[in-house]
Amino acid sequence: MDIAYIPSPSRGVLHLGPIPLRAYAFCIILGVVAAVWLGSKRWVARGGAKHTVGDIAVWAVPFGLVGGRLYHVITDHQLYFGEGKNPWNAFKIWEGGLGIWGAVALGAVGAWIGCRRRGVPLPAYADAIAPGIVLAQAMGRWGNYFNQELYGRATTLPWGLEIHKTLPDGEVVNGVFHPTFLYESIWDVAVVLLVIWADRRWKLGHGRAFALYVAAYTVGRFWTEWLRIDEAHVYFGLRLNDWTSIVVFIGAVAYLVIVGKKRPGREDPASIDPAAHAEAEAAGEKAAGDRAADEKAVAGKALAGKAAAAKAKGEGPSETVAGDKPSRIVDGDGRAEADPQPAAAASAAAEKTGKDAENPI
Repeated sequence: MDIAYIPSPSRGVLHLGPIPLRAYAFCIILGVVAAVWLGSKRWVARGGAKHTVGDIAVWAVPFGLVGGRLYHVITDHQLYFGEGKNPWNAFKIWEGGLGIWGAVALGAVGAWIGCRRRGVPLPAYADAIAPGIVLAQAMGRWGNYFNQELYGRATTLPWGLEIHKTLPDGEVVNGVFHPTFLYESIWDVAVVLLVIWADRRWKLGHGRAFALYVAAYTVGRFWTEWLRIDEAHVYFGLRLNDWTSIVVFIGAVAYLVIVGKKRPGREDPASIDPAAHAEAEAAGEKAAGDRAADEKAVAGKALAGKAAAAKAKGEGPSETVAGDKPSRIVDGDGRAEADPQPAAAASAAAEKTGKDAENPI
């Protein structure tokens, strides 16, 4: 029956010469790329500019990584501080340890800064990026798989996860456990689909799509946290992250209800992204310039066609010298004829002189 168990990876690091390539870091990076990609598609669909999500992510992602690490180090400080511990290990983010609560909280601060710089309302941006965030979480959880961490209780289920590792304190772990990384990853994908569906069904705006993501995620996190057996602070029989899930769930549901009554629907597309209007104006000007160039080219071809037709019939074109008036006309035989306009002008002048002479002042 062991063949049905999920095997653990033999290693989570590949070495490209002296450079270590860590699977955990790749999972985080791929998650960020997926979040920006999906968020950009949703933002453009709401009327925003295509580069806005990426520009704001430049602020949100570093803040989120720092926030996630801070939350982990603060809530699991016993792993890094105290007798026999090395505080410098707190900076080894590649070994795992990112708290989603801190990542979202401080990431929101970075997003707020980016939104302020772009003139974008933060709630609208949060709604667009919400499914992308939880998709990134789903991908990031596979980093825990490669690190053989955050697994659940022992199990005999056929999809149990085999663990073979040595803990920092020297304890050797061998057994089959609940793959809580997989449970949460599947749950996160379900939340992605839920938020996208609900957003299309009810046109969630003003931060409500983001609140729905938070509320739905905490339900699954409460269950997977209950299964985990890694060291954690316990209060009144529940792990710290379970209590955090409860508090955050209540806040998210309250936000959904209150804002849903006060501000139903979405923001006006014309108000969410000034850059979108600049891009639209630039596109309009380019289109107008292209149309003018096309019309000029068509007119030029028409004139050329007429000239060619006239030449084919033996009718020579008029030639002009200085100014806009023709100085001579070339007849069909190629002979130059006198310009009739100067002769007519001279005759009129002579006639006027005669009349003036007959009627002196």
